[in-house]
Amino acid sequence: MKKPKAMVRLLPTLLLVVAVGGFAAPPSAQSRNAAAVLPDATTTAVGPQYDTTHVYVTPGAMDAFVTSWEATFGGTNTAKVITDVTPTPSKTASELVLSPVGTLSVFDFRTPVPYPFGAERTGWLMSDFGKGVRLARASGADVVVAPFKDPIGRDTVVQFPGGVNAQLYWHIKAPSYAPLKTVPDNRVYLTGDSASAFLRSYLRFTGGRIVSDDGAADGGRIGMPGEAYRRITISSPFGNTVVSVTDGHLPYPFGRETTGYAVKDLTSTLRKAEAAGAKVLWGPYTSRGRTSAMVQFPGGYVAELHQGDDR
Repeated sequence: MKKPKAMVRLLPTLLLVVAVGGFAAPPSAQSRNAAAVLPDATTTAVGPQYDTTHVYVTPGAMDAFVTSWEATFGGTNTAKVITDVTPTPSKTASELVLSPVGTLSVFDFRTPVPYPFGAERTGWLMSDFGKGVRLARASGADVVVAPFKDPIGRDTVVQFPGGVNAQLYWHIKAPSYAPLKTVPDNRVYLTGDSASAFLRSYLRFTGGRIVSDDGAADGGRIGMPGEAYRRITISSPFGNTVVSVTDGHLPYPFGRETTGYAVKDLTSTLRKAEAAGAKVLWGPYTSRGRTSAMVQFPGGYVAELHQGDDR
């Protein structure tokens, strides 16, 4: 195996959503479970089920995406609403999808998407919004969208070193969602130049810890068999993160996915996904006890699916 390269490029867009991402979550989004307990943690994290992947679908594809996703993984969704989720005038359809493998905020914009929305990968619920913004700044993150009000709370977008954007949100009435059966991976691609600064900032903000740091990971995992790269796994109160440090010479679709989803039976899950209109873009590929594949759902959303965990 070749020596690890100094690798990568920034993972692409993350997505924003009305329901969980701090925008207009309709009452039906709340589960029948007991009200969420908001911990007084230094990270202001609430729980992985409140950390939503933001999915921006191609115009008109929301229904097809939600139907395909739920046929593959199960789960429920809120009613579709048309709303403005940005601080400047815009209009989007929005739904919250609550599935056992992760929560998604889905957007189908009817107007052009105002900058920099569409580039945030996730929405993180804050137990204390003001504290969360202060912690982000203190960690070295930039506030790229100043805090703004929405009908049910407040929102902001921050950027960690390396260009990794995330939305922070808070609801006036605390939401309550069932715990996830499996916690997804936030998948981040970085260059060697930005990795150290990202890790310092990200770990400080999330209260996370490095679980593993492999400087000679199997490049086949990111479509580069015979190559090596640096792979870092992180665990935090916000959930799991997998950081790939590469030279940016990545084959499609790697770097286009923002989240990786754990399943018990990958073969069965891929059959369900294809039957529901999704396409397997790559894999399955097995390395060190983990088998993974890259899948594109209707509407263009690309996700990594995996069975087994070698964190």
